[in-house]
Amino acid sequence: MGLKAYLSKAGKSVFKHFGYEIVESKQLYEWQKYPKAPSRYRQSRLPNGAMEYLQKNNPRLQDLQARYAIFNNNVTEPLRWTDAHVRPDDILYFRGDNAYVWQVGSLNMNPMGYALTTFYVKSIDKLGLLERLEEDDFFGIFTFRIDNKLISRDLLDSIIEIYFLEKHLNLSLSKNMTILDIGAGYGRLAHRMVNALANIQHYLCTDAVAVSSFISEYYLRFRNIEGRAKVVPLDEIENTLRNKSVNIAINIHSFPECKIPAIDWWLSILRKYRVQYLMIVPNGEPLLTNDGQDFGEVIKKHGYKLVAKEPKYRDPLAQKYAICPIYHYLFELQ
Repeated sequence: MGLKAYLSKAGKSVFKHFGYEIVESKQLYEWQKYPKAPSRYRQSRLPNGAMEYLQKNNPRLQDLQARYAIFNNNVTEPLRWTDAHVRPDDILYFRGDNAYVWQVGSLNMNPMGYALTTFYVKSIDKLGLLERLEEDDFFGIFTFRIDNKLISRDLLDSIIEIYFLEKHLNLSLSKNMTILDIGAGYGRLAHRMVNALANIQHYLCTDAVAVSSFISEYYLRFRNIEGRAKVVPLDEIENTLRNKSVNIAINIHSFPECKIPAIDWWLSILRKYRVQYLMIVPNGEPLLTNDGQDFGEVIKKHGYKLVAKEPKYRDPLAQKYAICPIYHYLFELQ
């Protein structure tokens, strides 16, 4: 064996021992050859007044923080969302790659993954949502131009989530729907769902994190959908549900970031006000919090029975290689 071949074989063996492989450059795509540390956000457009309003010293944010601070500590004690979890830039560029929506640098979040996800969505899009819903570059979001359309994870995930509910509950055919979004983040799904479906009468966004409620209030106002979508601060949620019947509750990537007592409180509220359906999107397949606690039993304890569990992508190849291949759950109150 020549010296070059020997060194190559020895190098491959050493790297493999530590979990790495040596691959010829010609086998890689350009974005694989020169990986960059992902930015947290893009220096994209901001509406007039956003720079001044979306600040930690905003009186509205401080008011919400004070109110949430004296609410039930079992609900507000953070597992992940500490004060340091949302940086000042995350408030201003809240649609960037941050705790609200990971967009780059994670599993399958590359140009190929986005392209596969886009064409998967086109294959299931019987309502034509991909054509009707638009994307822009506001608030730091990362976008890709695919098939001559501006695409983001916000847009793709929202459409897939709508189709999960469409498949199991005929969402687009139901009349006068009221939806409660627990852990609504910046309000991305509210924005998408009320623009996609005229039969959504009320979309309620709530959150146990004050800065999220603050941002989503601003975002719903910016998108001009406050007539049908609104933020319900945490300390107003019971009074709101007392006066408004909710058909479906949604929790996307939020319960995994909560402690078990907080999840238990939310489920008790849903049961108390007879919310019939609950959609949950965990951070993987099992119903686990970020510290490894199983919250499936909490759901069962409050009378919710599993009626559907599906991979995010119905196509096995897409489920392996498309962006964020997780699972969707639907529960019904017995």
